[in-house]
Amino acid sequence: MKLKVGETIRRLRKEREITQEEFAEVLGVSCQSVSRWEKGTCYPDMELVPTIAGFFGISVDKLLGVDETVEKQAVERYRCDFQKAISVGKIEECIRIAREGVAEFPNNYTILNSLMYALFVSGSDDADIPNWKENMEKYDGEIVALGERIMKYCPDVDLRMEATARLAFQHCEMGRKAMGRAIYETLPNMEWCRERSIWWALEEEEKLSHTRKYMLEAFDHIMDAMDHLMHLLPAEDAIKVLDKFYALEDLMEDNHPRFATWCNVDNHYLGGKFLLKLGREKEALEQLRIAAEAAIAKDNRPAEEKIDSLLLGERTYKRVNCDTADSRPARIIFRDKYLAEPEFDAVRKKPEFQEIIKMLSE
Repeated sequence: MKLKVGETIRRLRKEREITQEEFAEVLGVSCQSVSRWEKGTCYPDMELVPTIAGFFGISVDKLLGVDETVEKQAVERYRCDFQKAISVGKIEECIRIAREGVAEFPNNYTILNSLMYALFVSGSDDADIPNWKENMEKYDGEIVALGERIMKYCPDVDLRMEATARLAFQHCEMGRKAMGRAIYETLPNMEWCRERSIWWALEEEEKLSHTRKYMLEAFDHIMDAMDHLMHLLPAEDAIKVLDKFYALEDLMEDNHPRFATWCNVDNHYLGGKFLLKLGREKEALEQLRIAAEAAIAKDNRPAEEKIDSLLLGERTYKRVNCDTADSRPARIIFRDKYLAEPEFDAVRKKPEFQEIIKMLSE
């Protein structure tokens, strides 16, 4: 087994922001020796290995990289436990799992990113987290520190970009909008993204799956942008955008949309709000009924569901892969939060509205 001690020393040294000269001085060796270790030309003398491991606060095995397989297996267990907890809105459990993983593997960026995510989600005001506001304040410094560390040192591009975007959002949420924007500005332009550019380097057998995956991601981005647009336009125009949203979804999914999703609940709920503003009560109540059916379908969706279409190919959606900060069923969230909004007071006593509430309460 090839030892990766040089790579480990280089990574840990950079994380500590220590130069090769400074590290060499600590160990009493030449700067050239440290350089040769990091290049993999040679290994440190065995009597130095415990000193180096102790300096970085890790075990000798960790320094030598001989426990890499064990770490990967353990990290995967942490990741699976984390995903199971967040799929049902158990955010405190997610934080506990991530902290336990960080304690065991303090330099594993997958676990560090999971901890950052859990702390960030614990400050969501859109869920059943009673102390969300306190969490926002309490974890702000830790979220920023984790984000800056991942952004600066993580070798995994995807993890680094994810943490960078979340760090920027955290700054915006905490009123530091200028800092958030400055970080957002460092993210790659969509025109030069990997998904768009790598096609030319792919083998023929890779191109079909890649193209469909790229199209799915682009589709999701367009739908997200259309959702933003609806909130910026007057109700009459927002309804037209929503109609185009459904038409595009039917086109991409061959008229088999992902019905049992929160996105579907939210869109029909928005349609109900926009129609009510225009005085179209009957149509609004019909949209709310469809939203209620989608919420019930989301609660009853199977553990695994396959969807196939010409443009996007076959995809498998697993219930456990759904992230949420809310432990309540979707139908209860829709009933107690969304339908409780004052915009619906005008139709609250209507038989059709009462029937929707009854549907959601059964």
